Amino acid sequence: MLIDSHQHVYYNGLDDAGVIAEMDAFGIAVTWLLTWYLPPGEDVPATHGAFNPCNFRPDGTHAGILLNDVVQACRRYPGRFIPGYCPCPSEGSAPRLFETAYRMHGVRVCGEWSYRMLLDDPRSLELFRTAGALHAPVVLHIDAPYLPGPDGRPVYQPYWYGGGIGALERALQACPDTVFIGHAPGFWRYISGSADQDPAQYPTGPVIPGGQLYRLFDQYPNLYADLSAGSGLGAMKRDPQHARQFLLRYADRLLFGRDDHGQALQQFLLTLDLSEDVADTLFFKNALRLVPVEV
Repeated sequence: MLIDSHQHVYYNGLDDAGVIAEMDAFGIAVTWLLTWYLPPGEDVPATHGAFNPCNFRPDGTHAGILLNDVVQACRRYPGRFIPGYCPCPSEGSAPRLFETAYRMHGVRVCGEWSYRMLLDDPRSLELFRTAGALHAPVVLHIDAPYLPGPDGRPVYQPYWYGGGIGALERALQACPDTVFIGHAPGFWRYISGSADQDPAQYPTGPVIPGGQLYRLFDQYPNLYADLSAGSGLGAMKRDPQHARQFLLRYADRLLFGRDDHGQALQQFLLTLDLSEDVADTLFFKNALRLVPVEV
């Protein structure tokens, strides 16, 4: 069985029927369907073509993937989707909005958190604590605010989210009862000890010992991660021998997820000669432990 712990609807050309068609083709029983809200001040023009035109604003910005997109998909395909939702902590009362969506629309995942603010901003912490009290895991999109330039000096990245690995650790400490699921390039780069010296947004090449993710996983039992997208899959494929060792060590904290079309991650994991128990843990058991559902 497969549970996709990271997916979107009306994204890159697939509506809800398209997502279901892929799920059926690849043997995916259930998918976590996440919002990806973009506040007006955090518009990303290059992504406009990837999202539902119905969510385009009169001011020329795009709202991304909204709660209504997720709710309508869940109603059309009951039992196939787990609704996720993450309101913006800088707009309105995010904790109250999330709790209302939890009770009104059956939201069970707080995600995708993808905002240009520090993860340990008090407004985010209040949202995270509410999610923790409701036993809803929080899916975090993290992109580095700085990358080293050719001369080694930090270069500002305008589309950053979360504030880096230090802000993640402070959030883990501040919200010990909340499960955080790390995701995206700013998270997975820290699988390698070379993270702070690598200028690439998506690092490649052998993983260097000393990656901070090892310390964080060992120290914080509330840290999980999904293997989705070019960031998660890329972190595995850059060093397959290391990937197998990493997956075996942290199998109980890692989730299968796509955040994309196709089955590239599924196919790659099958090349690593994982035991049936480890594979099942990655493919669906961890997801069921975090969000129990009937399948």
